[in-house]
Amino acid sequence: MNVPNHIAIILDGNGRWAKQHKVKVALGHRTGTETLREIIRSSSDIGIEALSLYAFSTENWARPAAEVEALMQLILDFFASEIDELDEKNVRITILGDKDALPPRQRDVLREAERRTLENTGLRLNIAINYGARAELARAARQIAQEVQSGTLDLSQVDEKALSDRLYTHDLPDVDLLIRTSGEMRLSNFLLYQCAYAEFLFPTVLWPDFTVEDYHRCIAQFQGRKRRFGKREE
Repeated sequence: MNVPNHIAIILDGNGRWAKQHKVKVALGHRTGTETLREIIRSSSDIGIEALSLYAFSTENWARPAAEVEALMQLILDFFASEIDELDEKNVRITILGDKDALPPRQRDVLREAERRTLENTGLRLNIAINYGARAELARAARQIAQEVQSGTLDLSQVDEKALSDRLYTHDLPDVDLLIRTSGEMRLSNFLLYQCAYAEFLFPTVLWPDFTVEDYHRCIAQFQGRKRRFGKREE
């Protein structure tokens, strides 16, 4: 089937799921990783080129310390349990965000996942951890300014391509479809540049309850949309 090249997902609703089920927020996040596993497998199986997941934003550090600690532990647990299968399925992992600001154990695990899967040629799995789109754009602007200042880049060469070439997703197509579960209708500082012409879907189901069938329905809705990219349909 004709699938989007690049799908981005904001994994929203873990906290509300936990509240509904009268369990700790940490269990909501942990249950959400089960959903994550199935969506990654499905994306690989149906031939999605790139899947970008919003796991932990730069703003999430402001959450209660216990929740942040649980999320940091989930990073370790997820890669410990999933890296072998992801590698075997030829998935290439890229971390979007500032890894240097993460705790040492998490930073090392993420770097090892990237190193181990670097030569894989299947699904490009991008996991946004300690990521913010505004910070990403500021980072790219600093790189451009430094290159212009040093003389390695001429001011006349500063254009959209120069900017996109310095984003974390520089070697990937722009996002075709963005899905945010739980019904909230906002981007929350996720891939702002890359989503310029993305189609948006906001299913009301909470992330831990989001199924592969829900995912395929989102893709089917995308396939039914007409994308004109600013042009007028004849």
